[in-house]
Amino acid sequence: MEQVSLATKTPSNVITCKAAVAWTANAPLSIEEVQVDPPKAGEVRIKIISAGICGTDNHILEGKNKVPLPAILGHEGAGIVESVGPGVTTLKPGDKVLTLPLPECRECVYCLHPKGNFCKKENILSPTGLMLDGTSRFTCRGKKIYHLYGTSTFTEYTVADEIALAKIDDAAPMDKVCVLGCEVPTGFGAVFNTAQVTPGSTCVVFGLGGIGSAIVMACKASGASRIIGVDINEQKFPRARALGVTDCLNPNKLKKPVQEVVMEMTGIGADFAFEAIGLIETMVAALKSCVMSYGVCVIMGVAPSGSQLSFDPAELLPGRTLKSSVMGGYKTRDGIPKLVTDYLQKKINTDVLITHKLPFEKVNEGFKLLREENCIRCVLTLRP
Repeated sequence: MEQVSLATKTPSNVITCKAAVAWTANAPLSIEEVQVDPPKAGEVRIKIISAGICGTDNHILEGKNKVPLPAILGHEGAGIVESVGPGVTTLKPGDKVLTLPLPECRECVYCLHPKGNFCKKENILSPTGLMLDGTSRFTCRGKKIYHLYGTSTFTEYTVADEIALAKIDDAAPMDKVCVLGCEVPTGFGAVFNTAQVTPGSTCVVFGLGGIGSAIVMACKASGASRIIGVDINEQKFPRARALGVTDCLNPNKLKKPVQEVVMEMTGIGADFAFEAIGLIETMVAALKSCVMSYGVCVIMGVAPSGSQLSFDPAELLPGRTLKSSVMGGYKTRDGIPKLVTDYLQKKINTDVLITHKLPFEKVNEGFKLLREENCIRCVLTLRP
């Protein structure tokens, strides 16, 4: 793979730098030289220092989740503000920030509601691949390159809207806090905010990757007495047990559906179930794993585009609750910086969620680790 030069500035204030471009699904990312335009009104250009590889990025590369291509993927990043566009008031050059796949405009009906966090200006449900003004800031080989969720972190420089960035403490170690931009809040918030796991409860977690591991940590911190981990990759079991899982199940080695095994293990079912894989089958299995009358099932996994969730309404009739959670229910610009502060004050230790670190140029190796090995989260580091 050809190496290209480090980022340089041109007189037009367009930055030429390296980025990993997804030209098409079901193909490796290509390290390319791209042009990054200066930020427009309400926008910020950031130098990315570190970026986590999330399962959602992998789903896109595998063609399961449809987004406009070619694009620069990545949505979990830590960086430093390089420049700001007109009207930006909360950030300045030199500030440390985390990119937010879910923005917080602080103006729409959802942001203003005390329980709402799914901002009206999101770009997740029907991704356009464009900035809020309907244009792109990336060019490669003379072609327009799309953004991902308003973030695009697999690049030396990116442009994001001010509302999609969280200013964080200057003391934050940039190679470690990027996971606080997606993995940690998604997992922690699903437990603390959405499900509100109680002491002494039984939890079952479907998927023991990045999000699932964060869920396990939060369940243990909430005082859950039993945490059942479900995954088809048994290489993940030792790490999961170290984080708090008490029982491990591989559905491929069971003689009956996993939800039936959970019912037998617990007698009545789990108090709380979490789905962090993104498959219709495991979403239904998670719901059926819950105890009747008061069981709560929370879905975080992103199902393949066009999927339809189908189950017998009788599963809900006895009192089970089915909920979803995006970014853990946190109001992102307000809540994420507080998580960083908790990390710096050693109230939470999220370093254990980073199992691999690679230089940015080895991004495809990082995806291979995510798919095949005992990898919770691989973090890409870019040159300072």
